[in-house]
Amino acid sequence: MANTDLTALTGDYTIDASHSTIGFTVRHAMVTNVKGKFNDFTGSLHLDGADPSASTASVDVKMESIDTGSADRDGHLKSADFFKIDEFPTMTFRSTKAEALGDEDYRITGDLEILGTTRPITIDLEFNGAAKDPFGNERVGFEGKAEIKRSDWGLTWNAALETGGVLVSDKIKLHFDISAIKNA
Repeated sequence: MANTDLTALTGDYTIDASHSTIGFTVRHAMVTNVKGKFNDFTGSLHLDGADPSASTASVDVKMESIDTGSADRDGHLKSADFFKIDEFPTMTFRSTKAEALGDEDYRITGDLEILGTTRPITIDLEFNGAAKDPFGNERVGFEGKAEIKRSDWGLTWNAALETGGVLVSDKIKLHFDISAIKNA
């Protein structure tokens, strides 16, 4: 946040889901990537401009909102083979640590809960800026990425391929484009 008055950004924010993306990429059949996102989520941020390490984030994702562009695939992901959305309707993230890395770069660590299993995850973030929108809202934007192994959360369903390898990779690339509005 080199060109930003950090103290002016201090405050509580609500993630604007209509202008944000929580997405993922997974290798499919060992040859291509399938991308998806979650369309229904809520979240909040607390930014501390004087002490970025005191900043926090909290996100709740409705698992039924998974969208990979294929209704059949989405249905399989919602089933007992993967997310078991009837039993575990929500995925959550709660930050436990925030770090300023220099320039516009930050790192946030927290607890990601999927299928009732909570494990730590680290997300590298880039601050995209702050602005007042035409409606008078004070906004901040962040872009982030992380990699996880889905098996760490008990997501182990797979199918072997005749040519070797598996249908769905264990490694999942997560990506985030977050726009948040400062609470009044």
